[in-house]
Amino acid sequence: MTIKLINIGFGNIISANRMISIVSPESAPIKRMIQDARDRGMLIDATYGRRTRAVVIMDSDHVILSAVQPETVAQRLSVKEEIIDEGQG
Repeated sequence: MTIKLINIGFGNIISANRMISIVSPESAPIKRMIQDARDRGMLIDATYGRRTRAVVIMDSDHVILSAVQPETVAQRLSVKEEIIDEGQG
């Protein structure tokens, strides 16, 4: 299995293989999830003080805050997969 890395903004890179979901931080349940992760010490803030636009939930129970839109992160993931698929064919 190859390791796929995704840029989530400001040079911060995460493992795409470990991602469960990318969600918007606007809803109350996601805000509670962020606060719970902060309380447990499982929150990673990669926003560099900017507004949180995407919340990445990892399989390790970590919650990562990003300053780029969820659509942008998803697009970077799909573009990375297309490049890998073209290279194998």
